[in-house]
Amino acid sequence: MTTLALTELTLSHFRSHKLARISCGPLPVAIYGPNGAGKTNILEAVSLFSPGRGMRRASAEDMTRRPEALGWKITGLLQSQDQTHEIEMWSESGNPRSTKANSKPVPQNRLADLSRVLWLIPAMDRLWIEGAEGRRRFLDRMALSFFPNHAEASLTYEKTMRERNKLLKENVRDPMWYGVLETRLAETGAIIHENRVQTLTFLSLAQAQAETPFPTADLELIHAEDAMPADSADLKDAFEASRFRDLAAGRTLVGPHRADLYGVFTAKGIPAKDCSTGEQKALLISLILANARALAEQIGAPPILLLDEVAAHLDADRRAALYSEISALGVQAWMTGTEASLFDSLSTQSVHLEVTENTGISETKVISQN
Repeated sequence: MTTLALTELTLSHFRSHKLARISCGPLPVAIYGPNGAGKTNILEAVSLFSPGRGMRRASAEDMTRRPEALGWKITGLLQSQDQTHEIEMWSESGNPRSTKANSKPVPQNRLADLSRVLWLIPAMDRLWIEGAEGRRRFLDRMALSFFPNHAEASLTYEKTMRERNKLLKENVRDPMWYGVLETRLAETGAIIHENRVQTLTFLSLAQAQAETPFPTADLELIHAEDAMPADSADLKDAFEASRFRDLAAGRTLVGPHRADLYGVFTAKGIPAKDCSTGEQKALLISLILANARALAEQIGAPPILLLDEVAAHLDADRRAALYSEISALGVQAWMTGTEASLFDSLSTQSVHLEVTENTGISETKVISQN
């Protein structure tokens, strides 16, 4: 099996970190320290090694260290498909982040060809009971791990939909203005939908083939109104047919942006939204692990996992089971917790990193490398 891992990471003026250098090889990384020390900021930095705004969906300006506000820079060595890539990202004066791969400027979406990163963070604990947007984002992050073209399709779809919505809000009725936009929406929307459907198939198979103490989920892609059209031609017809209704609403009412992810706790037959908080968390962990298994099967390497405060919400047996799966899959997981003891059952080779805070500056220290 090949390895997908961030083997070295350097942060400069990023969030609470004035300067941090972490050398971990391809090993899992257990990060511990008090609340507010800057543990999650490290995970956020790693999340930027994939397309998008990272796990906090923050602007580049928000990531800069205060009070200096000089901008920030992240560099890392990414081991991917038996090659090592030097990645640089930075932002100056609050401008959008720039990216280089192997010293050459690249668009963010290029990272989808090099890296796969998935995460679970405390903000996702209410994923099953809050709005559909969060569930779509969770599904799209998994789809991106299988289909690198998902990033570009999503970006183009969202940009084009904003242009169409602007016409709708301005009550533009001339069909000439809509034709090109709806063709582009249909083409990219069909890609997004197909990628999502295939992702759910991969997850279902990966869950069915695994023996795991974490509960499995039956997943279904549902839509606000009618079923999603089967292909780009039908989707284009749907956009055209919905135009007058969209004009009244001032926004686009059909398409993959109206989809939702519906989950059921398989063993109990209970909708995920009605499960206990612990069961909902366990279902998310199960899906992340299923994604890792499926991706390892397809490309020979599981994704990089970011697990923020996940261990603290599991009992000792479930923690040990999680670490066992991480070890068996060969996943590089970056994990945070307030206590070092949370990682006592992490028997695989790993790096243990302590993060503390001193007068507003995060300090990192490698405690052990097993």
